[in-house]
Amino acid sequence: MLRDPAGQMSPSTYETGRLVSLAPWLTGHEERVRHLLRNQRLDGGWGPPEGYALVPTLSATEALLAVLIRSPADVLVDAVDRGLLWLRSWLATTHTIPDTPAIDLIVPALTDAINEHLGCRDIPRGLVHWQAGPRLPLPYGMDDKRLDVVRGIIAAGAPVPEKLLHALEVVGDIAHHAVGIQPLPPGVIGASPAATAAWLGAAGEAGGHGWVRAHLESVIRRHDGLAPCATPLGVFERAWVVGSLTRAGIAVPPVPDLVDSLTADLTSVGTPAGPGLPPDADTTSVTLYALSRLGVPTDPSSLWGFETDAGFCTWPGEDGFSVTTNAHVLDALSQHAASQSDAAPRYRSAVRRLVDALRSCQLPDGSWQDRWHASPYYATVCCTLALADAAPSAAAESLTRAVRWVVATQQQDGSWGRWNGSLEETAYAMQILAVAGRDLPAADSALDRGLSYLGGASANPKEGPALWHDKDLYHPTKIVRAAVLAAQHLATERHPRATVNDDLGTCPT
Repeated sequence: MLRDPAGQMSPSTYETGRLVSLAPWLTGHEERVRHLLRNQRLDGGWGPPEGYALVPTLSATEALLAVLIRSPADVLVDAVDRGLLWLRSWLATTHTIPDTPAIDLIVPALTDAINEHLGCRDIPRGLVHWQAGPRLPLPYGMDDKRLDVVRGIIAAGAPVPEKLLHALEVVGDIAHHAVGIQPLPPGVIGASPAATAAWLGAAGEAGGHGWVRAHLESVIRRHDGLAPCATPLGVFERAWVVGSLTRAGIAVPPVPDLVDSLTADLTSVGTPAGPGLPPDADTTSVTLYALSRLGVPTDPSSLWGFETDAGFCTWPGEDGFSVTTNAHVLDALSQHAASQSDAAPRYRSAVRRLVDALRSCQLPDGSWQDRWHASPYYATVCCTLALADAAPSAAAESLTRAVRWVVATQQQDGSWGRWNGSLEETAYAMQILAVAGRDLPAADSALDRGLSYLGGASANPKEGPALWHDKDLYHPTKIVRAAVLAAQHLATERHPRATVNDDLGTCPT
């Protein structure tokens, strides 16, 4: 991690599509176009199953349309036509829209852009039939009112809420060197390649900000010409990795560079996941927990700024409630209360309140679901581990229900997963069984089968699937590797005769 300070995140179809549309001047443009063409699904869409395909399909379709209008090509016409057919069919039916960041801005912005392209007199002959037809509608229940407000704020040069900068590209040309918006070192707007490209403008003119364009070029070089949803995210990656490994009992040396990187941006209002993002309770609490596990206790009072009547918000003004954020806050506060005999009563009171809040959010089947991850196994492992550490007796019934759900949902090959079995979700399920399933006989055999699955999968390691929520889904490689290591370690601690490959460099990803 120290050799790769930006963090290791998978490429994003959404973000890559935005670079194709917004930054044709950026090195590797043709390869990004080819990447979009190669990754179109047989049904015409892009990306994961269900509603998660909407944002990447809008982005890829709009990007290829923009390229087509500049330089027509038959292969692009076919891809765009299929993308438009998928969108028209999908938008004509009521679907569940995933709760991903800025989706209520991104979908109206891209729908507007596609409809504007379809009305262009220079549209290629193979797409003329789209000119006379009805324009793409917005999904049921969605409108463009918030997008209009954001466009108005930026056009007027008014102060922009920091969290909106991550999706600055939604305002189009208005983003170009917008008044009051300045890049942060190492040269980013909102920790987003797309937002940074939009700020640089359609011609890529850096003016006195050549360092911004240079950073954007370095980002795509590191990702083979493509773009992740967010970068750099070093604090996020390091906090989650350290927390996962140390909780499982794997020693992590508190080397000064690691500790310094976790504390560098930790202030009285918390810490952000990366430059250009606002401090949030999720990253702050995981960072505090990781530091405590490294033997570097840190005052967690910054979390009080996120406290609400319901629990803790991810950031002030958040729409909705995140159980994983609250589970991570519970980790940090209970760790502090346990290690400090003179901890203020407020900490212990908050711990009790969070235990009650998480238990009340558990679904009837024993699982939890959350807004920051597509898989219920992630939400369930976060809540299960937090409750098992903070209140094993008070939460005993909830823990048993979670274990039973995990046992009941194991697939025939020993894996677990929302869509298909995955190493990541199997690792989460195994952690739940190892920590909370000691009194349930069926947990042992399920754990053994899960360990066999991980061992077999290590012979053919592969990336993904992308399950983490950002503007589209992404895969944080090192965080997932740490989760797999933690699961293997916990399973073999429980069954000492089992053996696994615990080399971080060769374990399954």
